[in-house]
Amino acid sequence: MGYKDQIDLLKLPEHVAIIMDGNGRWAKGKGKLRIFGHHNGVLSVRDVVEGAGEIGVKYLTLYTFSAENWNRPSFEVTAIMELLVSTINKEIKKLMQNNVRLNAIGDLNMLPGKCHKELLGAIEKTSANTGLVLTLALSYSSRREIMQAAKNIAAKVERGELKADDINEDVFAQNLYTANMPDPELLIRTSGEYRISNYLLWQIAYAELYFTNKLWPDFRKEDLFEAILDYQKRERRFGKTSEQVN
Repeated sequence: MGYKDQIDLLKLPEHVAIIMDGNGRWAKGKGKLRIFGHHNGVLSVRDVVEGAGEIGVKYLTLYTFSAENWNRPSFEVTAIMELLVSTINKEIKKLMQNNVRLNAIGDLNMLPGKCHKELLGAIEKTSANTGLVLTLALSYSSRREIMQAAKNIAAKVERGELKADDINEDVFAQNLYTANMPDPELLIRTSGEYRISNYLLWQIAYAELYFTNKLWPDFRKEDLFEAILDYQKRERRFGKTSEQVN
């Protein structure tokens, strides 16, 4: 019996976030350039999105390009941006067929003009879809997101739109990039690294963390199903005791 057959569809995590790590090491292990790993990582994205849609996950958020990634060699950054544009163009038809709504978070104005335009166009084309919400975290930094949220709230207080005493967790969350999404309940990281890497730091406060040694280009929907099955075996207490939860 495969992992998919063992999953309780009534206890799915509503939102799964993934740190897609290991493309470069995967390529290096095969004697190839790092971009070769990024190209093959696209196949994993396609398979995992399909798998998430199959079982009914509502939100899937992928750490696609961090704000710190701009510091990589310029030829690699350029290649990744070109790959992003070509991938969006190739996948838009399949996204429409599978009722997937594309979304993006991060400092999107940092993206090259053509990349930004293609991304916004794809988001608009899929905006009426009602299935899986696929969010790409691009030029994303969680610390910057939190800092910007604090600035937005401070500005509202200065304008008299908000009182300091009115600021609570809900107000703060509504000023984050993810304002219209539930917090992730499961965070997956590939490649055997045990770091969060400045990803959704506010949102994953109570997420279950799942680490796998598989490099991202080797990760497939069956690996996603295995992670979800592991998630379903855990006891989520949110500060309570086992007796209270049960």
